[in-house]
Amino acid sequence: MTIREEAARGFQLGADAYERGRPGYPPEAVKWLWQKLRLGPGWTVLDVAAGTGKLTRELVPSGATVIAVEPVEGMRAVLERVVPDASVLSGTAEALPLRDGEVDAVVVAQAFHWFDGPAAVAEFHRVLRPLGRFGLIWNRRLVGEPVHRAVREIIDPYHRDSPSHYRGEWRRPVADGGLFVAAGEIEVPFEQVLDAGEFVDRFSSISYIAALPDRDRETVVERLQAVAADAGQPIRLGYTTEAYVYQRA
Repeated sequence: MTIREEAARGFQLGADAYERGRPGYPPEAVKWLWQKLRLGPGWTVLDVAAGTGKLTRELVPSGATVIAVEPVEGMRAVLERVVPDASVLSGTAEALPLRDGEVDAVVVAQAFHWFDGPAAVAEFHRVLRPLGRFGLIWNRRLVGEPVHRAVREIIDPYHRDSPSHYRGEWRRPVADGGLFVAAGEIEVPFEQVLDAGEFVDRFSSISYIAALPDRDRETVVERLQAVAADAGQPIRLGYTTEAYVYQRA
């Protein structure tokens, strides 16, 4: 299974910036996922499209055995460095390198919108044990905030047809396939505090920005630096963290 070109190129080139600039997840949302996924010693959890391990590192303290699957080599290299207690594998959501019924829980952080939804959901069903659960989590930017509005003016012209969770299209393959039933959802307010360099990394690591030709990417970075200079220090970015859990039917 191949991945989209802007994801493969952008996340490969932007892996270090991704680790420096992307937000983690609020403790309340992480604790909720632990509880709803029933994580603990003797349990095995799979983090799919784990990136640099922004969520993976929050799963390890649960005591569960943590497996992380990530298709992009540059992201995996960072993941292996920053989360040494996870077992890291190459693979995609649509072709997971695991046996049938090998895990008790599956999680996807900030990534499900990149997947072939029906194929990924079928794979989750395959690798989960009976009554296993899978969770989804996203940080949704509060785009009405002045700094977020300024960033959107810079990056939106490059978005084109890149997938986005903001449109909510991810829900259909989960709800319509008959393989899972809803088991809960939560929204948590969240704030990310950044210096100017981290702010630039936060948005220049977006796949379709990181994948731009050098000249275009440099222009975007210069404009982001100008926004950072005007925003004052530290820069505070608001989010709503959304998490969802489903149980294997």
